[in-house]
Amino acid sequence: MPRVPLGYQQLRNITSSTGLTVPSGSKSVDLIAEVANVRWRDDGVAPTTTVGALLVTDTTQPVPFTYFGNLSKLRFIAAAAGAILNAMFYKT
Repeated sequence: MPRVPLGYQQLRNITSSTGLTVPSGSKSVDLIAEVANVRWRDDGVAPTTTVGALLVTDTTQPVPFTYFGNLSKLRFIAAAAGAILNAMFYKT
């Protein structure tokens, strides 16, 4: 079944725990970190620069991390200065 795109968001200067603005109907999100790594949690608790799952940036061949779950509970923070997070939302 093809994935139906619903929106895009880019987070910059993620110096404190930040959530996504999730478009209505979104069931999944593709995440790509640029410039520096990003930490994330999906339990509604704020990650820190050293605690949380690591979303690693890959400048040679960025591969999105696809997340299915409660998108409104996702929280992010830059693991290092300058991190950028790209989020692409999908209906399925």
